Amino acid sequence: MPAPGYRIGAVWRWAWWRRGQPARDAGPAHRHHHSVSLAPRSLLLPLLAALALAGGGARAAETEPPARAEAVPGPAPPAASPPLPSPVEEEDDPSLYQGWATPQEPAPAPPPRREPITLLFAFGAYYTSAGLYLPLTSTPTPDAGEQGEAQIYWSLLRGALVPRFLVLEASVNPMPILGLGLHQWTWGYQRAQLSPDFNLVRALTAGFDEPFALSLFIGNVADFAPRGRSDVRGRGYLGLVASGGIGHIKENVLVDDRWLETELKLKGDRVGEEQKLSWSFRVGVKLHDNPDITDTAYLGLRRSRVDYQDGPLWLANSGIEYRFDVSLRGRPLRHFLLIDKKWPLGKGRAALVFGAGLLWEAGAAYRGSLAERHGTGLQLLLRPNIVF
Repeated sequence: MPAPGYRIGAVWRWAWWRRGQPARDAGPAHRHHHSVSLAPRSLLLPLLAALALAGGGARAAETEPPARAEAVPGPAPPAASPPLPSPVEEEDDPSLYQGWATPQEPAPAPPPRREPITLLFAFGAYYTSAGLYLPLTSTPTPDAGEQGEAQIYWSLLRGALVPRFLVLEASVNPMPILGLGLHQWTWGYQRAQLSPDFNLVRALTAGFDEPFALSLFIGNVADFAPRGRSDVRGRGYLGLVASGGIGHIKENVLVDDRWLETELKLKGDRVGEEQKLSWSFRVGVKLHDNPDITDTAYLGLRRSRVDYQDGPLWLANSGIEYRFDVSLRGRPLRHFLLIDKKWPLGKGRAALVFGAGLLWEAGAAYRGSLAERHGTGLQLLLRPNIVF
């Protein structure tokens, strides 16, 4: 149906055309009269007709249902994605992380290295040595963890049949060698004879039977940490020692002798920021080429500690050494006892040492020309020293 505006426009055009047409049945005068009087009427009728048509069209437009707009197809909605599977926790295969650090665990510690070949030195007024440490196995030194001393000894004894290291050592005894030189200085040595039974040079140098020695030490070694002391590390040794040398010292005189000594030795060290502790136990046999010197079997022990901080009054910075010799037939020949006290030097690892003791010696220790007196002899010992 045409729109109302279109119909109104058509009526207006028809009315405007009808206004300009003359009346067919009237003369000029009468035509002029009608042109004046009928003109408004000629315009009014078409206007009313147009309004009526517009109102009817509007009512028809109100009653007529609106045309439905055709649906324009839009973009298709995205297809629904399939639901994601829920994550499943799977256990990691430990073999995938061998040699690598996992998020849950720290990086593994590198394996311990094999013990290197080491040249060892020890300096002292009475004993100075140089030793070559040779590992016999490709595995590193075993770590026994936190254990007591008795357990360390037992573990070393169980592994004694499989030696792990070898030490070649050369040692000298400086103070006893000095005593040999001072004995040659007759004037000075005589002035050192303070009483018939006491000579100062002899007191300072007695207790060592040989001027030097060559030794071979083969045995087992283990590291350990004392219980409850993670800041302290220790090392224990157990092995056989074979030593030999030329010369024997008796009362600051060098006697011609070739000797050989074998012993089973157990020793250890425990070192920390506050203390250094060392000990040794040994049992052995010493044989002499000189027939005037008695062959002996012996038992010895030594324990020493240096406290870099305050410790127990009677034990701090102290040491003890004892040795008991008997003939191969079981006759007592010699007792050696020495007790010392130490004074650490500042914050370093050196300490001054002063020891005092007694040497008891039976007359049967020597024979022939060396047996100057029968019975027993007692010698006072004085040991000033410095340790590192």
